[in-house]
Parts: sequence; structure tokens; C-alpha cells
Amino acid sequence: MSELTEHDTAQQYSGKATMEKITSLAKRRGFVFQSSEIYGGQSGAWDYGPLGIELKNRIQAMWWKEMTRLHDNIVGLDAAIFMHPRTWEASGHVENFTDPLVDCKKCKARFRTDMVSEENLASKKCPDCGGELTDARNFNLMFKSHIGPAEDSASIIYLRPETAQGIYVNYKNIIQSNRMKIPFGIAQVGKAFRNEIVTKNFIFRTCEFEQMEMQYFVKPGTDEECFNDWRNQRWAYYEKLGVKMDHLRWYKHEKLAHYAKDAYDIEYLFPMGWRELEGIHNRTNYDLGRHAEFSGKDMQYIDQDNNNDRYIPYIIETSAGLTRNVLMILCDAYDEEQVAEKGNDDDWRTVLRFHPDLAPVTVAILPLMKKDGLAEMAQDIRKELQDDYATDYDQSGAIGRRYRRQDEAGTPFCVTVDYESKEDGTVTLRFRDSMEQVRVPRAELAARLKQEIKSYKRTK
Repeated sequence: MSELTEHDTAQQYSGKATMEKITSLAKRRGFVFQSSEIYGGQSGAWDYGPLGIELKNRIQAMWWKEMTRLHDNIVGLDAAIFMHPRTWEASGHVENFTDPLVDCKKCKARFRTDMVSEENLASKKCPDCGGELTDARNFNLMFKSHIGPAEDSASIIYLRPETAQGIYVNYKNIIQSNRMKIPFGIAQVGKAFRNEIVTKNFIFRTCEFEQMEMQYFVKPGTDEECFNDWRNQRWAYYEKLGVKMDHLRWYKHEKLAHYAKDAYDIEYLFPMGWRELEGIHNRTNYDLGRHAEFSGKDMQYIDQDNNNDRYIPYIIETSAGLTRNVLMILCDAYDEEQVAEKGNDDDWRTVLRFHPDLAPVTVAILPLMKKDGLAEMAQDIRKELQDDYATDYDQSGAIGRRYRRQDEAGTPFCVTVDYESKEDGTVTLRFRDSMEQVRVPRAELAARLKQEIKSYKRTK
């Protein structure tokens, strides 16, 4: 594992993707759209189009498989977004979930103080226009609303700023209903909401986002070993995704949160620099202890295999942003490549080199011509494949142009049906990464695709 103890920015981004290119491609190909764009857009909110929702769902499915199906002692949960407001008092969010802010009296821009230089803060000058800054004040990041007809203190409710608390308050329910024994984990994917002061870098920091979290409950004294084990497992997971591993590193938190014993982040080298992708934290027994205090309920675990010992478990947390994973996969897969085809040495293509298990479309079926029964044969092949693979069908334009469209969408395989297909029952299988083309008997196509996906290794 790559590991750094200082939050340095020594390595500069050298990839071909820029946020401008990613944003443009995302809209053009239907990955991500600005929310409410026809009304000028809603800041900090984004809509996932046909390819985007497929990509997001595949990332979520791979994470869910990794965290639940491949572990005998991890189960799933889907907790409500609305929770009793005392939950957020116990967790510390009501009191501590704040950012200090300053405003410019002249241009009305708003800044987090940690994003303004000490010189500007000391002189109270706006970094944008030079106007006067206000004094710093704390701003709570939770969205507050009211439930029921009356808007008073008794009706206050919050949109959850994280999904972890839903796991903690259900911990005893899951022990009792599923007969779980420590160590065990609870996994959850769900939306969270934060009234971010600054939303930028496309979908990296937004007001509405999705988290993929797993909280692992362990006996005190075994927490350090479990913490290191989960660090290793989470690092290995990104290798499975086919991510460029030299674009990942560890960041160790020297200044720990009030609940943490140890904390590391996996950071990815985005176009805007190193940014957090996933956190692995040793949260001790702080959260369960606080909920026991505020609810009056006993949150101890009774160890029936060890003389009925009682203790409040420690928690090892792995918390990844699903939304950020989508952006990471888009940036990581993006490539621009000069190709020489048909004697043209100045041809360029944009290609998304998704792992086949993540690609929104696995295989595209392309009839060489619409006529002479080729389109009908191509549609039949698509029907044969679509139970097992995400498919697309495209019969418009020159075949080379259609290949380029599929490259830009990240489709790993294209199947071309031509006149030879009618004669001998073979089709052309084209590979996205290498652009190699081979003839494959139609009857063997499904098996060949399965073999290629299983043995896939990214080479660029």
C-alpha cells in the first residue's frame, strides 16, 4: 500500500481528463445533467442520465457484493432518511457539525475560513474583489425542516447528514433478529444531505449525495488488528475495479475527530488534485455510548460465548462516497488516443476504459447495413444477449463513427453483423481498448464474452 503521513500535494495530476472535459462528456453522452437546467440549474444538485444511472448502479452493486455477499458476518440495512432529532444531538451534529464562514460585504461571496488565506483573514479583505469581510461565524451544515402542520421547536426534523447513525441505532435490532455475533458488520447505501457552503468540481462536493458505508462491530482490544485488516481489504478492492493504483494513496489523519482512535483516508488524484475517496476510521465505542446516554437504552453486547461478558463494542468504519466513486471512475477511465485506421494517421478518439463489470453498456450490436436482413439478425443477437449483459443497438451512420460513439460511452465490446454473418454464421467482435477485431461464431458469442470479461485486465 502507498502511504503518506503528510497531506502534501507534491504529485501533480498528469492525466488527460480535465473537469471541463469530464463535465462536457457527461452531459453529451447522458451520464450526468445539471439539476433543473431549464431554470438555470440548481447549485449543488445533479441528475444522473441513462448511462450515469447504469454506471452508478454497477459501482454500488460491486461494492455491495464486496461488503456483504463475500462476507458471512456482514448484513445489509436501509435506514430511514428522517430520524428522531435526538439522534443528531447524541451524535454531536447539532452542536458540532459546523463550518466557520466569512462573507464579503461588497460582492456578497461566501467563503469557508479554511479556504481563505491567513493574510486575507487578518486584513479582512475579500480574495475575489478586495472588499471587506465579515467576522467569522459558525454555520451548521444540516438541513433543518419541520414535520407535521405546526412549525415549532417540537416539530423540528433534519435531513440526515450521514448514513452511519441509522446503523448505530439499529445495532441491537440486528443482533436480536439475525443472531449476529461479534465481530460482525452492517452495510448500507443511502442518500445524505449537507448544506455545503461551496459546491464545486462537478459532482465531487454536492448538497445531495450517496454514501456506501459499512460499520464493523468488534470487541475492544481487537480493534487495532481489525482496523489494519480493513485498510488492506479496502485498498485491494480498488485494484479489483481496475483503477490506476498510482493515482491512489493513503492519508493519515494526525488531528483526529473527537470520536476517533485512528483514521486514514484513501485519496485519489483527481484533475483538481488529491482528494478523499474513502475513509477508514476506528470510531471506538463513542457512538454507541452516546446513543446509550441520550436514549437511556442499554447498548452493551452480551458475549454468550465468553461467560456472558458485557461491553460496548468498538466500531471500525469504512465510508466511501458513491457519488465520488462515479466521478473517480469517469476520470480514471477517460483517455484520448491517436489512432491510425484506414491510412489516416491523424485520427483521434475519446474512450472511457471502464472495467466491463462497471460499463453502462457491456456490448453493442451493430448491423453493417439496415437492409438485407442484417438489422433483423442483429436484433435477434441482442435478444439472445440482453438477459445476461447490458446491450445497445445502433444502426445509424458509418460503422467507424458508431465504434467511436461506443468508445466514448465506454462500451468494452461491439458485435458487427455483416453479409459474411449471413453466409457462415460468424460475427465480428471488436474490443474497445485495443480496437482489435476477430471473427466469432454466433453460437459461441455469449461464452466468448463471459471469458473476456472474466479475464479482463486493463493495459492503458
